[in-house]
Amino acid sequence: MSPSGKSRPLSLMFLLGMGLASERIDCPSGCSCQYLEVNCTGQQLREFPAAIPLDTRQLILAANNVSYLPALELSFLADLVYLDCRKNLLGDDLDFTFIGVAKLVYLDLSFNNLTQVTFSTFSHLLSLVVLKISDNPNLVSVEKDAFANNTWLRHLDLSRTGLTFLDTNTVRDLPNLRFLGLSDNLWHCNCSFLDFITWMTESNVHFPDADNITCYTPEGLRALKMPAVEAELHFSCLTQLYKQDYIFLCLIGFCIFFAGTLVAWLAGICAVVYEVHTSKGEEEEEEDEDI
Repeated sequence: MSPSGKSRPLSLMFLLGMGLASERIDCPSGCSCQYLEVNCTGQQLREFPAAIPLDTRQLILAANNVSYLPALELSFLADLVYLDCRKNLLGDDLDFTFIGVAKLVYLDLSFNNLTQVTFSTFSHLLSLVVLKISDNPNLVSVEKDAFANNTWLRHLDLSRTGLTFLDTNTVRDLPNLRFLGLSDNLWHCNCSFLDFITWMTESNVHFPDADNITCYTPEGLRALKMPAVEAELHFSCLTQLYKQDYIFLCLIGFCIFFAGTLVAWLAGICAVVYEVHTSKGEEEEEEDEDI
């Protein structure tokens, strides 16, 4: 075999070796990388891993100590469709974090330290189908239009958070929603929450663990399931008047009484003025006749 013939397999082996080496270099330290997938589960990471292949479509960062997701580094992963960040230390600074991963379909942020969800948190995820933000005990606020742009959302889990109230429009305007987790929250079942409870009984959405979707306050309704409490709220909210209602009615009654008295007084003055003017005109006519 000619020298040139021997050099070809050697060159091929060298190139393959370089390819394997570069593949290993592209995988973040401590993570395992397969085709289009990077798995960094349980690596005690404190920061978002560097050197993630740009063609990654599935990124798993579960069970770490990551407290911040850099929007710029995420935007480099433009083809990302699956992101699992459960069991980390992510807080309330997620607004505009996902602006560069518009293809994301699955997002798991459960078991973190989220405190609120605003319109800017997920508004750029137009393809999102599954969103899990359960087990965030400090999550106390979800804005009414928080999911307004997530019209493909099918699975939403808000279980075991600090939520006490959820506006009906937040979920009612999601045409593809089929699964909504609400169990083990501190729901405040007052008259403002009646509309949401009514929507729950009338919608086609499935509520898993429904036995644990109960009222926490007021005391008289504690531990009652949502569908069962609807009738009681209908009765108390639509027929019972509270202290502020009586005050309002008293103010309205006083205003009506004062307005009626004022109108009667003005009418009386007008009548007196008219009478005086008429009598004076008659006296002048009599004087003219005497002259």
